[in-house]
Amino acid sequence: MRAVLDIILIVLDLYVWLLIAAAILSWLIAFNVVNTRNQLVSAIAEFLYRITEPVLAPIRSFMPNLGGLDISPIILILIIYFIERVIQYYIYPNVF
Repeated sequence: MRAVLDIILIVLDLYVWLLIAAAILSWLIAFNVVNTRNQLVSAIAEFLYRITEPVLAPIRSFMPNLGGLDISPIILILIIYFIERVIQYYIYPNVF
């Protein structure tokens, strides 16, 4: 059972890195640092969008409009860190 919890923690940590990569790539696209007409950039951006958007969309739906500032990835990262801490401190020690 601990192996399953370890895999869950690894997946959550990987998802945090995907969220950070998606946010950085969206900034790079917005400031015209990278060009989305490049097939590699377009494929990476599409992958990150498809991976992160289903989880970020519900958070964005109840967030107030902050203009051009999107803090939904930060909120999701905090939620993921909270879930990781709950698993590490309360669930993991009680599993044999």
